[in-house]
Amino acid sequence: MTTQPLHGLLTSEVSVAAAGVSLFADALRAQAVPVTEAAWQPPMPGTEHDLAVVLADARRQAANAEALRRMTAAGADLVDVRPASEALGLERGTFLHAGPPISFDRASGPLRGALIGAMLLEGLAQTAEEAEAALEKGDGITLEPCHHRDAVGPMAGVVSPSMWVYELRDDVHDNTSWCSLNEGLGKVLRYGAYGPEVVDRLRWMNAVLGPILQQAVRARVDQQGPIDIKAIIAQMLQMGDEGHNRNRAGSLMLLRELLPTMITADASSADVAEAVRFSGANEHFFLNLGMPACKLSTLAAHGIPGSSVVTTMARNGTDFGIRVSGTGDAWFTGPANTPEGLFLGSYGPEDANPDIGDSAITETAGIGGFAMAAAPAIVRFVGGDVPFALRATQTMYEITVGEHTAYQVPILEFRGTPTGIDVAAVARTGILPQINTGMAGRVAGTGQVGAGLVNPPAECFTAALAALARSTG
Repeated sequence: MTTQPLHGLLTSEVSVAAAGVSLFADALRAQAVPVTEAAWQPPMPGTEHDLAVVLADARRQAANAEALRRMTAAGADLVDVRPASEALGLERGTFLHAGPPISFDRASGPLRGALIGAMLLEGLAQTAEEAEAALEKGDGITLEPCHHRDAVGPMAGVVSPSMWVYELRDDVHDNTSWCSLNEGLGKVLRYGAYGPEVVDRLRWMNAVLGPILQQAVRARVDQQGPIDIKAIIAQMLQMGDEGHNRNRAGSLMLLRELLPTMITADASSADVAEAVRFSGANEHFFLNLGMPACKLSTLAAHGIPGSSVVTTMARNGTDFGIRVSGTGDAWFTGPANTPEGLFLGSYGPEDANPDIGDSAITETAGIGGFAMAAAPAIVRFVGGDVPFALRATQTMYEITVGEHTAYQVPILEFRGTPTGIDVAAVARTGILPQINTGMAGRVAGTGQVGAGLVNPPAECFTAALAALARSTG
C-alpha cells in the first residue's frame, strides 16, 4: 500500500480520524496532517455470531437507554442500622458471602477464614478447628451470596445474623439494600482473619458501635430526614476519592452528618468516644455505604428485556461472576484473576489470593476504577501512575452506554463517569472493565496483604453475550 502526497488538498484546518493499522495515519502525519487514531481490534474470538444477533436486536438501544436512565435516577438514602437477623431475616447457621454461589469445599482461603470467624462470633464453634470441621460437614449451615438478598459485602463479604448492617433506600424504584459495618484495615474478618482480636472487635461492633450508629441514624432521620449517600458520592468525586479504594473525603463527610447525633446517643461517654474515634480513624468508613448505594443503582436497571447492561460484578475469591439486565438472575462466571499492585510489609505476589469481594459493584455503577481520573492519588495505594488513572477512565467510556448525570470528573471538564457496562461493547472491543481492589492473603487467617488493579475474566462477558443472543433468537 502506498499513500500519495495530498498536494495541498488538506490544510491545517482539517484533521483526519483513522482506524485500523497505523500505516495510513503515519503517512498523513509525514505530511503534517493532524490525525486522531481510534483504537481498534477484532471482537473477542468466537463472539462474531452472538454479537451480530445482539447488536441486531431492535429492543437493545431503547432497553440500554432505559437501564442507564434508571441507574442514574436511583436514590440512595441511609435510613437505618439494624442487626442482620432483623434486616435480612438471617437465621442461625445462615451466612451471606461475596460473589456468585459457592460451596465451602471450593472456598478460597480468605472466604474460609471469614466463615470460620463468623462461626466463632455466632457461638457455633469454640475453636477454629471446630468451626472448619462444621463448615466442611455442612449440617445446619447455609451459604448464600449477599446479592441474592440485595445486599453487598466487601472482600469475603461474610454477614452473619448478629452483625449489624446499614440499610439504604431507593424510593424512586422502591428498592432496599444492605451492607455490614466496616472493620477498618489489616487483620479483619473480611480479609479472612479470625484471631481473637478480630472476633473481639466484631463483638464490640455488635454491642456498642451498631446500637450507637442506629440511634444516630434514626435521630438524624427524625430531625432532618435520611442522609443522601448519592450526594456524598457526587461530592467525594470532586474531592479526590474514587469510591472504591479511596474513601477519605466520603468518610469525613459521612462522619460530619452522623457526629451530632452520635454524641447524644444513649450510651456511656466512654462508649460514644470510642465509637467516634473508631469511625473517624477508619478511612474506609464510607465504603460500606457507597457499596449499597451502587447496588441500588444497578438493581434499578436489572430485569429489562433486551438490555445488555451489566448489573452485577462480584467475586468470591475463586470465581468472578456477572449478571446482566436482560438475562434475569443467571450468573456468568470465570476464574477470578489475581490483582497486581502494591503490597504491605514483606508480603509479595505469592501471598495474594485471587480477586474477591462485592465491592466491584462500585465499578458496575460507574465509580471506583471507572472514576480513577477523579482520584489520581489512588495510584499511590493500588499501583500504576497518574497517566494510567486518566487513561483508565477515558477507556471505560468505550464499553459503557453513557455517562452518569450526578457523578462527574473535574479533570475531564466535569464529564460524567462512564456508566452502564455493555457486554456487547466489551466483546466487540476486547476492553475489560478496570477494577481497583484490596488484596487478601491466600492463606486463611492472614488478613490484608496489599491493594491493586485487576480485570474480570473475559469468559464472563462472552457467556453473557451468548445467553443474550439465545434469548433474542
